[in-house]
Amino acid sequence: MNDTHATPSRHPAVSVIMPVLNEERHLRSSVRHILEQEYDGEMEVVIALGPSTDRTDEIAAELVREDPRVHTVPNPTGRTPAALNAAIEASHHPVVVRVDGHGMLSRNYIATAVRLLEETGAQNVGGIMNAEGETPWEEAVAAAMTSKIGVGNAAFHTGGEAGPAETVFLGVFRREALEQQGGYNIEFIRAQDWELNFRIREAGGLIWFSPELKVQYRPRPSVKALAKQYKDYGRWRHVVARYHAGSINARYLAPPTALCAFAAGIVVGAAVTPWGFVVPGAYLAAILAGSVPAGKGLSLKARAQIPVALATMHFSWGWGFLTSPRSLAKKVIASRRPAVTTPAEKTA
Repeated sequence: MNDTHATPSRHPAVSVIMPVLNEERHLRSSVRHILEQEYDGEMEVVIALGPSTDRTDEIAAELVREDPRVHTVPNPTGRTPAALNAAIEASHHPVVVRVDGHGMLSRNYIATAVRLLEETGAQNVGGIMNAEGETPWEEAVAAAMTSKIGVGNAAFHTGGEAGPAETVFLGVFRREALEQQGGYNIEFIRAQDWELNFRIREAGGLIWFSPELKVQYRPRPSVKALAKQYKDYGRWRHVVARYHAGSINARYLAPPTALCAFAAGIVVGAAVTPWGFVVPGAYLAAILAGSVPAGKGLSLKARAQIPVALATMHFSWGWGFLTSPRSLAKKVIASRRPAVTTPAEKTA
């Protein structure tokens, strides 16, 4: 670990790592939120550039010219875990902050995270994915993503009390924890955070959630993009369930169950008895009712799209979960990395 640039221990130097791909819309704003942090320690930003087809690379080059704290590294695969590993390898400081190209850190995010690392002794701390839209559709998606009818009781979406967690959104790590575990598993195209945190916990490390940490998140800009995102979430959640059988719970089974019940109700209603339509009708009534409190304070256009966002999230996630190939899980399981413990941890 290179800490020759570290400031006094009260303000350790920080490396911010960013995997980016086709982020021309938000990259400049995301980096600005990093560089304007209310933090007295030294900071660097390492952007791992995937093969974008928009102006992302051009914007990144401008940011490098404008501020000596910003650097870039190539990520020819375009895969998020490979980008994260490349950025970690190119960075230097003892605290590593993960940020996505469409995430906006609150002004005291890094200072708060460093304080929590010191107070809790955690290896990784994280907080709330605070979805905020810029268009009526994005506002509808943000409302769905921060409501319990949309995502259940996921603390990093809806908030909750501070405490130990299985995983957290993004994460602020002690570098030694990342280096000890060998970084991210590149086979996990999605859910790479969960897998890394699983190994950290297996090695005896603490993952800590705190609602003090908030990252503004920009939702996908279209129904198609949202559907792909949530299909991938469901697909990889099933991989995780096969990778670690004890990780599944009712919240993860709800979307595939709802999708099967909805489809079965349509078939039964059309082919057997109209009573079959009761199940899909009840689902539609539930998301319409749930959209009312979720859309409080939004425009009429945004509120009208919340049911569409909810159904897209639920059914896409469920479809991804149900169609996740066993062969993908086998490939990922074959790449399983055992948690690495230090000699002190082995004898503790």
